[in-house]
Amino acid sequence: MKRTWAGSYVLYKWQKSLGNYIAVAGQDSTVKIFDRHGQKWTELNLPGRCVGMDWDKDGDILAVISTKSSSIFLWDASVNKTFHIDSGMSKDQMSFLLWSKTAPLLAVGTAKGNLLIYNQQTSRKIPILGKHTKKITCGCWSSQNLLALGGEDNNLTISNHEGDTVRQMPLRGEPAEIFFSVMKTDESMCVDKKILTLFNISDPNNPIELAFERQYGNLVSHRWFGDGYILIGFSHGYFLVISTHIREIKSELYQARNHKDSLYSVAVSTSLNKAASCGDNCIKIHELSDLKDISSVIQLEDETKGLDQLNWTDDGQLLALSTQRGTIHVFLTKLPMLGDSFGTRLAFLTSLLEVTVSNQVERESPMSIQVEVEPTFVAVGPYHVAVGMNNKAWFYSLSKIKDVEYLGTIVSMRLNADYAAALFEGKVQLHMIEGRDAEDRKQMKLFPDDDSKGRILCHALTAEFLYYGTDLGNVVCVLLEDWETVNDYSHSVSVRKVFPDPNGTWVVFIDDKNGGFLFSPANATLSCFELPNFSPTITGVLWDNWHADKGVFVAFDDDKAYTYALHKRTIYGPRVVQVGSTALLYSQRPLLFYNGELTCQTTSGKTSEVVLHTHSFLKTSPDKLKDSPSELSKQISQALQLKRFKEAWTLCTSGGSEADWAEIGRACLVHMEVELAIQIYRMSGNVGMVMSLQSIKGIEDKNLLAGHLAMSLEEYNLAQDLYLSSSCPAAALEMRRDLLHWDSALMLAKRLAEEQIPFISKEYAVHLEFIGDYVNALAHYEKGLTHQNKEHDEACQAGIARMSIRMGDIRRGAAQAVQHPSRVLKKECAAILESMKQFSEAAQLYEKGLYYDKAALVYIRCKNWAKVGELLPNVSSLKIHLQYAKAKEADGKYKEAAQAYESAKDWDNMIRVLLDHLNNPEAAVRVVRETQSIDGAKMVARFFLRLNDYGSAIHFLVLSQCNDEAFQLAQQHGQMEVYADIIGSAATQEDYQSVALYFEGEKKHLLAGKFFHKCGQYNKALNHFLKCPKTEDNQAIELAIETVGQAKDNFLTNQLIEYLLGESDGMPMEAKYLFRLYMALQRYGEAAHTATIIAREEQSAGNYRNAHDVLFSMYTELQAQKIKIPAEMATNLMILHSYLLVKIHVKKGDHLKGARMLIRVSNNISKFPAHVVPILTSAVIECQRAGLKNSAFGFAAMLMRPEYRNQIDLKYRKKIEALVRHPDTSELEEETTPCPFCGFQLPQNDLMCISCKNNIPYCIATGRHMLKEDWSICPLCEFPALYSQLLETESVCPMCSGNLSAKQVKKISDCSKYLSKLLTNELI
Repeated sequence: MKRTWAGSYVLYKWQKSLGNYIAVAGQDSTVKIFDRHGQKWTELNLPGRCVGMDWDKDGDILAVISTKSSSIFLWDASVNKTFHIDSGMSKDQMSFLLWSKTAPLLAVGTAKGNLLIYNQQTSRKIPILGKHTKKITCGCWSSQNLLALGGEDNNLTISNHEGDTVRQMPLRGEPAEIFFSVMKTDESMCVDKKILTLFNISDPNNPIELAFERQYGNLVSHRWFGDGYILIGFSHGYFLVISTHIREIKSELYQARNHKDSLYSVAVSTSLNKAASCGDNCIKIHELSDLKDISSVIQLEDETKGLDQLNWTDDGQLLALSTQRGTIHVFLTKLPMLGDSFGTRLAFLTSLLEVTVSNQVERESPMSIQVEVEPTFVAVGPYHVAVGMNNKAWFYSLSKIKDVEYLGTIVSMRLNADYAAALFEGKVQLHMIEGRDAEDRKQMKLFPDDDSKGRILCHALTAEFLYYGTDLGNVVCVLLEDWETVNDYSHSVSVRKVFPDPNGTWVVFIDDKNGGFLFSPANATLSCFELPNFSPTITGVLWDNWHADKGVFVAFDDDKAYTYALHKRTIYGPRVVQVGSTALLYSQRPLLFYNGELTCQTTSGKTSEVVLHTHSFLKTSPDKLKDSPSELSKQISQALQLKRFKEAWTLCTSGGSEADWAEIGRACLVHMEVELAIQIYRMSGNVGMVMSLQSIKGIEDKNLLAGHLAMSLEEYNLAQDLYLSSSCPAAALEMRRDLLHWDSALMLAKRLAEEQIPFISKEYAVHLEFIGDYVNALAHYEKGLTHQNKEHDEACQAGIARMSIRMGDIRRGAAQAVQHPSRVLKKECAAILESMKQFSEAAQLYEKGLYYDKAALVYIRCKNWAKVGELLPNVSSLKIHLQYAKAKEADGKYKEAAQAYESAKDWDNMIRVLLDHLNNPEAAVRVVRETQSIDGAKMVARFFLRLNDYGSAIHFLVLSQCNDEAFQLAQQHGQMEVYADIIGSAATQEDYQSVALYFEGEKKHLLAGKFFHKCGQYNKALNHFLKCPKTEDNQAIELAIETVGQAKDNFLTNQLIEYLLGESDGMPMEAKYLFRLYMALQRYGEAAHTATIIAREEQSAGNYRNAHDVLFSMYTELQAQKIKIPAEMATNLMILHSYLLVKIHVKKGDHLKGARMLIRVSNNISKFPAHVVPILTSAVIECQRAGLKNSAFGFAAMLMRPEYRNQIDLKYRKKIEALVRHPDTSELEEETTPCPFCGFQLPQNDLMCISCKNNIPYCIATGRHMLKEDWSICPLCEFPALYSQLLETESVCPMCSGNLSAKQVKKISDCSKYLSKLLTNELI
């Protein structure tokens, strides 16, 4: 709105309180009055230019003064009339005028400093002459009706409402503005546009003068606000806030250069909580709560001459600005918060005469409707909008439909598709929106139809129902189809507001005590719920219009919106929970709630969206919550309270903890979402819950299903109630039994299943017995007897027996236990009696129950040894046998004691009794040898010592590990050899050394050497062994070799070698000792060479078996040490083995194999010098037998040599001579077999392949070369043999003479690894 008075300053004043009018005066001797829409209302003609005007406190009277007149002009807004009042100061020009803030008092000042106070109510005028000496220019009323005035005489006066001067203070300059503090008794004034002076009325003599920096410029204007804060504007554009609190008075709380060049005025609106400043052709509006927040900037591009005064209406809706070129701009800064919603459709005031209809959810374009009046209410339906004021309403669709007058002032209006419902004067008028007047009258009804039903205080309209609440506390539901009441809920106090959900099935109402309640008119069985944590400041409720979120609503006040969720189907029944709250911005009114968003109306005529904190999970990406587990858990909890299970699942999948999964599962159980709960528990790995829920998911009985779920949640009392109200009440009894809640189970059994009482009583008795309540346990065991179920009755009888004993009725209990077939019961009762120190009865019961050990123990406590003796054959406890043995020993019955000690395995005491009391050393010695008892050995040793049997004494001292005593005894009595034999290998080094030194002193070199060897003193041991005389067995030499082998000392080795070679005494020892030495020293090369020499000597001497064994042992040792085997040794072993095989083959009658081996031996006859003739003779005979006659002739011819001829056995000589004289050169051709290396066919007894030049391994059973497909080895010596020949008749290995069995010998299918080792000369 904009009005212009050409080219001059204008004076204007807003109507106080209402702000419906603005009075404007220019230089043209008139005062024009406009309404808030800019329409000129009236005009006051004055005798001269207006110099002052002001509205009274109620805004009813406008007072005006002008030049050229001593009258005061009063315009009454209510009747639009002007009145004149004579001031009585005709010779004085009036200069100042001001109404009181709280009373009908008008103060008028004059140019000569006089004052007139006029009382509008009484028409009394009080003139005060000489209040100031010069012109009064400014002033202010306080809320206590004190009047402060300032004038050109540089004085400040404070007067009461009668005009009496209360205070008068001189000033340092002329005052420009005077204001009283809103909250305090302080007063401020601007002096000479430089200084701000603060006066405390109670201490006016100590004013506070505040000067400001020069860069700020002149002080243009200032305003008080809040609790002692002052807003100051300066001419250079600076905007300042200071505090009058004594601690902060010298500091600037806020300072900003709001305008670059100039600032003209400042204004404060307490209702808006905003401040404004004007300058540089713009207005800037700040939030007083945060002055840094500039809420809006208004540009005035066409104002080139500068701005002037800035003022708000009292309600803050309109802001007026005058300019220096005579223009007044009026801006709408706050609209009335009028709006309504129906479903997702909104209607709200966007200007004083404009209503906007929008549906953002359906994405409809907003539609503006111009209305005829500034409304006091707005209502919207699916197709219509209604606005109105007082008793009249205007209805619009795309254009105006009609206006309707009602019988009273409309308090509120509600619409649906067809009907309008208006509340006025305690009644609701329901009528059709569209239709002719006659139809309207027919389709119109007033509620209530009876005044006795109370006054209606609130109402609401849905598509099918009308709801209203009365001062008598009734909430009435009317069906629109037939206009009949379908439900009438009676509340204890009056109902102020009702809010049905979109379907009309649930209603929230607020009563006169500011309590919130929810009930369902559609379900009379449900009680009314009180809303939890319902704030008394709540002004409205909005239901969520999102199709999937039925049952969620918000209750809001000026500061917060509280989210509630109605859980219609839970194990607890329907209930309401408060999910959380969300702070609302200042001056925002919620109109629509949709899917977690509130659409709010603002004072600027716009809407804004607020995302509720309780629905923040809808707007937050789950990935962002991974790093904040607590926030994730909080959002999951909110989603569950809103029954958004899908969203909760999504959140939990992104990083929820086990506790989060458990919470979702629990929520699903509470809301009876069994299928979803199964999926949740399957995801979290809770197999038990999955199986349990799968077993109940098909249950159709709601209460039975809820009972099972409540039990899963450990809500047992609730589960019982649900079970009892279900089709299967016995489930409650089952649950109580499973939970061991026996009292409850018995009570339920009396109602549901009396036949179960004995079984429950028995189980209850077991529990009572366990906790020690024996009296009640006995009673319940007795109640548990059925006389039908044998097994059950036996358990009850057992309980009666135990409880009888516990209660002191021992005779009854013991008799019951004896008669009862259970051994365990007898044991239990006996244990109870034993704990009660009734030992005799306890022992008898143990014995009856065949618990002999226990019985014997208790009889021992009774000292009843006779009964103990009877039971001993059946007693297995060593402890009991021991106690019995001690008792018998004490009674002098030593034989029985010894037997009992033996049964108790107390060998030491048994030995003691045998030696000390029974004089039976043979038995004692037997026990010691069998048990290796150390203490027993000591006793036996002492016994033999008393008998001077030193050898036996030494023996048992060693057994008892008393080696020092045994040594001393042996030394004293010349029994050292006995001692030496006894200590064996179990003695210590010190023991061996002591014995060695003893024998050294006795010149017994062999024994001294043996024990020096055992204690590791090899040098001494060797010296003693070498001093020993030579004997047949040469034991000393053998021990010397063993000593040097262990010593690994070159000096000792050389010393022994010299001895063996005879270098010291000229008498060399046999080579076998040197061989053994080399073997002991692991000098295998020298050992092999020595072994070959030994074998050669043995061969020369005819000891072929010895020679074979020497070579075989050396061969295996070299093989084990992975040392190359000399070819000579391998060849000699092969020849000797072939010789030994001859006997085996001949013995088996296989003359061909024997002949072939003899041919091989005879070809090497030089290696058998002692038996040349016998071997050749055998060769002739066997070859002749085998058909190898040419070979027989050859060997016979050799025997005819002169050196052999005379040595032939006489019985063979003639035959051999005959063979030579009549030779037969026929020869059985030798079979050929393949070479295992190359497969070349060669005679089966040839060991050299002429094709691959490899030495072929020979079979130790036949002497033939090995075949690849018939390969095996001896498991003992690992020499190869033909598998088919090895165990043909003999069960002994021909090479190592070890015993073989068929199970040990395995055929080797792949012999390649053996052949490869042969090629590398690691094997034969």
